[in-house]
Formats: sequence, C-alpha cells, structure tokens
Amino acid sequence: MFAKFTARFVLFLVVSSGNVVVRSATAAGDGDGQFAYQGFAAANLTMDGLAAVTSSGLLALTNATYQAKAHAFHPAPLRFLGESSAGAVVARSFSTCFVFAIVSGYDGLSDHGLAFVAAPTANLSAANAGQYLGLLNATNGTASGAILAVELDTIMNPEFRDISSNHVGLDVNSLVSLQARPAGYYGDDDDGAFRDLRLNSRKPMQVWVDYDGQAKQLNVTLSPMQVPKPKKPLLSQAIDLSTAMADEMYVGFSSATGVVFTHHYVLGWSFSFDGPAPPLDLSKLPRLPRFGPKPRSKALDIVLPLATALLVAAALAAVFFLVRRRRRFAEVREDWEDEFGPHRFAYRDLFHATDGFKERNLLGVGGFGRVYRGVLPDSNLEIAVKRVSHDSRQGIKEFVAEVVSIGRLRHRNLVQLLGYCRRKDELLLVYDYMVNGSLDKYLHERNGTTLYWAERFSIIKGVASGLLYLHEDWEQVVIHRDIKASNVLLDGTMNGRLGDFGLAKLYDHGTDPQTTHVVGTMGYLAPELVRTGKATPLTDVFAFGVFLLEVACGRRPIDHHTDEHKKRAAVVLVDWVLEHHRSGSIIGAVDPRLAAAGEFDAEEAALVLRLGLMCSHPLPGARPDMRKAVQYLERGGGRPTPDLSPSYVSYRVMATMQSEGFDSYVVSEAGRSVTSIGTVSGASSMTILSQGR
Repeated sequence: MFAKFTARFVLFLVVSSGNVVVRSATAAGDGDGQFAYQGFAAANLTMDGLAAVTSSGLLALTNATYQAKAHAFHPAPLRFLGESSAGAVVARSFSTCFVFAIVSGYDGLSDHGLAFVAAPTANLSAANAGQYLGLLNATNGTASGAILAVELDTIMNPEFRDISSNHVGLDVNSLVSLQARPAGYYGDDDDGAFRDLRLNSRKPMQVWVDYDGQAKQLNVTLSPMQVPKPKKPLLSQAIDLSTAMADEMYVGFSSATGVVFTHHYVLGWSFSFDGPAPPLDLSKLPRLPRFGPKPRSKALDIVLPLATALLVAAALAAVFFLVRRRRRFAEVREDWEDEFGPHRFAYRDLFHATDGFKERNLLGVGGFGRVYRGVLPDSNLEIAVKRVSHDSRQGIKEFVAEVVSIGRLRHRNLVQLLGYCRRKDELLLVYDYMVNGSLDKYLHERNGTTLYWAERFSIIKGVASGLLYLHEDWEQVVIHRDIKASNVLLDGTMNGRLGDFGLAKLYDHGTDPQTTHVVGTMGYLAPELVRTGKATPLTDVFAFGVFLLEVACGRRPIDHHTDEHKKRAAVVLVDWVLEHHRSGSIIGAVDPRLAAAGEFDAEEAALVLRLGLMCSHPLPGARPDMRKAVQYLERGGGRPTPDLSPSYVSYRVMATMQSEGFDSYVVSEAGRSVTSIGTVSGASSMTILSQGR
C-alpha cells in the first residue's frame, strides 16, 4: 500500500476470542511477570521479518527494505487476567516503559511506524505491512481477536480519521482511534504548559503505558528521554480491559515499512504487573547510530555560524545605513533647476548645520513654516533655515525662479536670501541669521526689552529705505506682500532688516501686476487687495503704514480688550490712532512705555503716526509711494506730513461699503497670516482662510 506515508509508533494489545478462563493472578512464563532490558544485546527475544539486534544492543525493527514488516516479542507469555474476591474476572494492573526513536533520511518525513504488542500469539503473519503496521489487515480486527492500541503517528491518514500529522491515539480493535491528542507532554512547573514534540525528530523519547485494574483507567505518557515522567498523562481513557483480554498474552513490538527510508529503534524496555515498571537506567542504554556526515569540530560549529551571522548582520547594517542615509537626505531635483545650481543648498548640509533641525535650534513658528538657526560646517556662516510646505505640481518652478531672483537683492536693510533646497514635500529657504531676532518681541512682550524712540525711528527709516529699493531701485519691481513687525529682523547693531521673502512677487517695471491668490496677514491687508486680488507697491505701502503705527504705539494691528459688559471686543489700530488724530491728541497714541520714560521726540512721533495713517488710507490713490514716504522720514520734524484727506474713513465705515465689492472683517486673533483666498477676480464677497503665525 503506497497511499499512506506514516511514521506511527503504536502500543497494541491484541487479544484472542474464546471463553475467558478465570485463573489466579500469578505471572506466566516469567514468574512474577516483571523484567527490564537495558539494551538488547543479551536478550532472548522471539523475532521475525526485518527485526534484528545490532552489535551495540539496539533493537532495530526496520531497515531500508520497502513494504516489509517485523516483530520482536518477549519469549514467554504473561498472564493478564485474574479473579476478584467476589469471583469476577478482572484485568490485572500493569505498567510498561520503553525508549524509542524514529530516524528518517528526510527532515520531517518518515515511513510507517512500530507498535508495542500484547497478543495471544506471536505469529502475526496474516497482518499487512505499510500503514497496517504488521498488526492488522484491510479487515481490521475481529470480534475473535480484539485489539487495543496507543499510536504515535507522524502523517495524517484520512482513511483512519487521524487528527493531525503528529499525534498519539488510543485504538480498540481498529486503527481508528478512540481518543487522540497532538504529540507532546505537560510540564511539571507552575503553569503546567503543554510542550510540543516531533515524533520523527531523530531523538529518543520515552513512553509509559499504565493500566489501573481497580479504577479501570488507561494512561499514556510521553516525554523526551532526558525529562522525568510528567505527572499529567497525555492520554487518559476509562476502559475495562477484562472484556478485551485473553488469559495469557505475548508482549513485544511490531513494525512495518513503506517507501520512505526510515529506521525504527527501541533502546530499552521494562514491564511489571501490579506496580510501576522498573525504571530504565538511561546511562546504560545504547546510543543511536550517527546520522548524516561526520560531525565537525565543536569550535568550527560555533565559529562558522557566528562568523556567517556577523557577516550577514554587517552587510544588512551597511545596506540599512546607506538606504536610511539616502532617504534622510533625499532631495527633489528636476532638470530645470540646473540653472539655479549656485543658489541651491544640499539638504545634507542644512541638516548638519541645524543639528538635524533639533528643537533647541528653533527660532520661531509661523503660518508658513518653522525657522531654525544653523551654522554651515564649511564656512561657519550663521544662517536661518525656514521650512515651508510646497506642492511641486502648483507653480513651484516659477516660485523657485522668483526665490533665486530675490537672492540677488543687495541692500543693508534687507535680510539676505542665500538660496533654497527642495526635499519631498517641503521647500527650505536659507537666510542670513539675525542675532537679535524679530522686532515684534521688543514691541509686544511686556516683560521684554523696550526699544528707545531713537532705535524705533532708525528701524522705521531702514525698512522704508529697503522697501524703496524693492519697489523702484532694483531691476524688477518686488512686492513683499507680508510687511509686519515679525518680519523685520534686527542684526547685531540693531539695524532693521526686512526679511521673509517667501510670499514676494516680481514683475518688470512698467507692466501691470497679475491677479493672484491673496496672501498676507490680517490687519496688514489693503482693502483693494482683498477685492481685486492684485498685489501692487501701494498694497505694500498700506502694510507699511500699519507697521509704522505698530512701532510707534507698541500695539498690534488688531488687538482685543474686555469692555464694561465683560465682552471681548476687537480694536483696530488704524481706527484707534485716527480717533486720537481727530480729537487733536495724536501724541496720546504713542507707546505708554515711551511716554512713561519721558524720552521721545514728539514731532518725530507725530510725523510717524500721521504718515502711518496716510500710508494706510483705504483709497490707494490717497497713499504716498515709498519714495515720498522716505522723503517725509528723512526730513523729520522739519516738514510735517500734510493733513489727512477728508475722504479718510475708518475700518468700521469700510465694513459697510458693499457697493465697493468687498467684505471687511476682523479675525479672532491679531497677527494671523492669510495663507489662501479663493478666486478674487470679479468677486463681490469672499471668505479669507487664515492660519496662525
């Protein structure tokens, strides 16, 4: 039969039929029915078929012969039945212990198995080989020859309804098990966990089969050879053997082969009635023959795998390091950027300059990105790196071209834009580092350092000079689009420099700027910019006017206070200064900290406040250009600003100017940056989306 490749180790008790004769419970053949074989070199076994004892004392039941069977029995029969005190026939308690091993030429695959047998005769010539194990044939057992079995099976056989390819089963008169469990044993530690065993692992294992005649309970226990007998059996079956036992029976082993090269060995065996089987002395058992090639030295077995593992680990570590390094410093590069090569920084250099963009180097967080301080490793140049999110599909080529163009700007009142870097979904802008930070912290941090009026006036004139350069004196018109105190940075001499050109737009002199998305910061946005979407020099002038008022008053463009009804109300700085102007007390709008110190030039302060109102006029035509604004500032108190036009209206009035085609409102927080506005051309009303800066 080739339908089943099974490594099956079975304990079989084969009993003949006929009338059971009640006899006394004395051992037949061997006196008291107890024996122990510590190897089989001197054993007088009855053997047939392939069974043989090797020179080392192993009982080898099979060899390389295919489709054959073998049997080995204790030479004398044993008496299994007795008589109770009430005169009833009972099966005697017995116990047997043996050590076996299944050695296959293939890992995880073995041939048909072997069995421990108790039979009324030692002649089993009618049994089949193969999956029948030399015990049964295709008709299975009969009523005249009942069979009990404990099997150790390594391949699942559907015809016998096996539960798995590695299990132990208890059979009665058939190879279909009454009860089956996966091969293994229960530990004797606290958790009593189940531990799996592979029956064809080529390692010796020990089996105990114990029958309690009084309790009528049959237990089967399995463990590795070196592990003491577990307390919990693998199988426990309630069964009365008195109805399935003959009076005298032969005990021994049976085995059969199929088509897989396999050896089945028994190393030792003991048996006893009415008590535990004598323990086997494992040190006296014969050793299994060596399987496979000649073993190498232990040192080589240790060093070679270790060296191989270290080599593989080193190779994997190197690959991982290179891939991680490449991914860490990966950049976005396209062919069109070749012309901007000198202005492009390597991400690796910026990463090392900022110590990996560590939080300790963070200078600030805005609506358009985070700014980090760094030092270029080669030149020791201090830089500020701004990380800005970008979408390479939406105008990034034009944006980079403008960044590179702005990098050519040279003015003492402009922060130098040194270049850029593109990586994944972000754009990095590199600027000169300004050691004294941004102006807004000196204006709005109440516990911080207060700037004197002379410092403020110098910063105002510097920013005005820089804006004039952008609007009129450079080769193109540059519209900054985000003029405010937080974008004015102070160098080591407290010289004011206008920075953050991330939103700047360029166009040629004499041409008309194009409609675009509105960006900037609430409070600094000119009304016509929201309505038309066109950023022009005069929209920068509007923001500059608000900036003048912010510096002189020390207040944000849109501030909040709690009124007498305990409600938070927004105060627009331009309206607040305009009320002071109309009441004839414009100097009252000056930063109280300057007034408390009693040191500021009242005429210069009035000039700055009036010029701020003039530049932030809601009508573009009423604003001066930057050249005229610089002239006012340079002439100082010697030439005051003209009176404001009667057409000047406040933001509250502007909010009702629906006929002009726009809605004006104040957001809930001062100084929030507008990052996106929907299409503005021809719009009469729109919604501003803002992001905190």
